[in-house]
Amino acid sequence: MTVPARRRWRISPLMRRILLVNALPLALIVAALLYLDQYQHGLLTAEVTALREQARIYAGALAESAVQSNAANQPAINPDLARPLLYRLIEPTPNAQALIYGADGEVIANSRIRQGPGGAIITEPLPSVQPRGDFARAVSFLYDQFLAFLPNPDITPPGSGGEAEGLGWQPSVREALRLTSAQHNHQAAPYIRRAPDGRLLITVAEPIVRSKQSVGVVLLTREATEVDRAVFAIRVSILGLFVLALALTVLLSAYLARTIATPLLRLAVSAGRLREGRGAMAEPVPPAIAARSDEIGVLARALEDSAHALWARMDAIERFAADVAHEIKNPLSSIRSAIETIRRMDDKVRAARLFDIIAQDVQRLDRLISDISDSSRLDSEMSRTALEPVDLAPILAALAEIHDATRNDSDPIVELDAPKSGLVVHGAEGRLVQVLRNLLGNAVSFSPANGKIWLRGRETGSTIEIAVEDEGPGIPDGKLDDVFDRFYSERPQSESFGSHSGLGLSISRQIVEAHQGRIMAENRRNASGSIIGARFVIRLPKG
Repeated sequence: MTVPARRRWRISPLMRRILLVNALPLALIVAALLYLDQYQHGLLTAEVTALREQARIYAGALAESAVQSNAANQPAINPDLARPLLYRLIEPTPNAQALIYGADGEVIANSRIRQGPGGAIITEPLPSVQPRGDFARAVSFLYDQFLAFLPNPDITPPGSGGEAEGLGWQPSVREALRLTSAQHNHQAAPYIRRAPDGRLLITVAEPIVRSKQSVGVVLLTREATEVDRAVFAIRVSILGLFVLALALTVLLSAYLARTIATPLLRLAVSAGRLREGRGAMAEPVPPAIAARSDEIGVLARALEDSAHALWARMDAIERFAADVAHEIKNPLSSIRSAIETIRRMDDKVRAARLFDIIAQDVQRLDRLISDISDSSRLDSEMSRTALEPVDLAPILAALAEIHDATRNDSDPIVELDAPKSGLVVHGAEGRLVQVLRNLLGNAVSFSPANGKIWLRGRETGSTIEIAVEDEGPGIPDGKLDDVFDRFYSERPQSESFGSHSGLGLSISRQIVEAHQGRIMAENRRNASGSIIGARFVIRLPKG
């Protein structure tokens, strides 16, 4: 199963998820930094406070030095005194402009307009704006475009607000004049905006109060150049960190995708090859992936183990089918020969003997087919069976009692050596009883007349150990493991032919191993080392 060439370079779904997971927190952090730009707000607040304090000083100086009584004996601002004083006050602040408004709202003095020799009017423009480079304009543009989607009441968009008479960039203050005239201690809100030429301007209004009477307003406007510089530096830092973090996120996401998505795709290819029968049993998955120590390596090794188990199961099925064919072929051949012989003979005695042989072979076939059926469905049945706590002590006692109740005079005696309870395992009770009955039946078959059989049960650490011992001839030393092979049969001479299929101990081992246990055969020996019987031992995990 190969990946098509046109899809090889597409971003995988896992890659997209990794990018999303890595980029989403980053985007949220950047949005929070941009939205919660308290640094700029703090700078503007400090600038407004300083400018308001400066305007308050101007208003106090003008109230003391430029206010006189008019014809109605009311305090009023004297323009001839106010103008030179305003020029002196504003002189240390070249990037500011101050205006004095009278109580009627008319402009009395403008710090940028002076009277020259011969009565000529001289206008002093504000210092020219320092040109910004392409990088600064690009950063400001991107940042401002992003902020356009976020509420930011502190900065008025360029071009908003009305224009005062003859001042061009100066905002209207008639509302502030109305408020300060009605209540001289009222503090008008500052007016913050960005002018069309890019200047960040802050304007505050302070009333001129004399004898507790408002006689005018000082309107002070100043460029927030330092605020712009500090904010620009912060913007560059934020955008630089964002670009760096974005680059690292993309690289790390690509690395994660390469170390996660690519191995998973290779495992999918290996699984497809196994499904199509083209995977080698020796190397079902790439060794480099199986050698990894992370979860991908665990998955690869699990797939490899599953593949080996699958191949082993397939080999076992092939051997089992061959063994079944061989075992069934023998009695069938015997039956066919007996039938052909009967057709050609007239001797009734010999014919009856051949019929007995046919009956024995049919009995053998019946038992063989029954045991083969039981063995073939055992694995699937055990995989579906829910294991429950089973106490083996009462089962041993019941088997011993049933044997004693049904034994003949010459049959062996069963002695029980087990507690009354406490031999608890997790398993399928019916299948465990089948194992114990098989072992007890084998012991009875090989035991001498009036011999003894011991059923022993005990708890050893984390396991339950069950042993069945007899006084029979034992097992040849080289055959202790072979007795559990399918169709292995080494029966006593006294036993009728065909009464066993040779699958009993094999089925017993299947059942015990399905319970995560072990079964083994060994010989009982006396002090001189001679065999005095056989012993089958089962060890199961304690439940």
